[in-house]
Amino acid sequence: MANKFRDIPTKTEALGQAKELVGETVTGKKEQKQTVKHKGVLAKGISSVFSGTFLTNQKSLRNMPFVLFLACIALFYIANGYYADDKIREVNKLSNNLKELRTEYIFTKSELMFASKQSEVAKAAEKLGLKEPVVPPVIIETDSAELYGSKTE
Repeated sequence: MANKFRDIPTKTEALGQAKELVGETVTGKKEQKQTVKHKGVLAKGISSVFSGTFLTNQKSLRNMPFVLFLACIALFYIANGYYADDKIREVNKLSNNLKELRTEYIFTKSELMFASKQSEVAKAAEKLGLKEPVVPPVIIETDSAELYGSKTE
């Protein structure tokens, strides 16, 4: 019993199938059988990119501005990464330099505080021939009017 849902080929299709089985085409020439490799979509895309045939497709030419836009964004993204890395290195270098300067400041300040003590100043003054006075200083009080000679007469 035949399947009633099966497509029944037309006369020309049946003739073409019969000639293919024999090895002839509809034109009467013998055709060599080619082995057809079934490539995946990804493999076809990659091979068209490497061979350069994707540049001749109308679809790819229509999408070329978008592809160039994405390429520019990718370049900016990469450049921004390098710029950020450089800035991070510069910040680290400056923070290390700041730490060194801060320690130098603290060391110099402590040396100054030690050198400005009264006993250390007295020792340095003895080398110059100066002696520390043993008598405390005397305060002289005057009236500013007498000092400047104001004329109230």
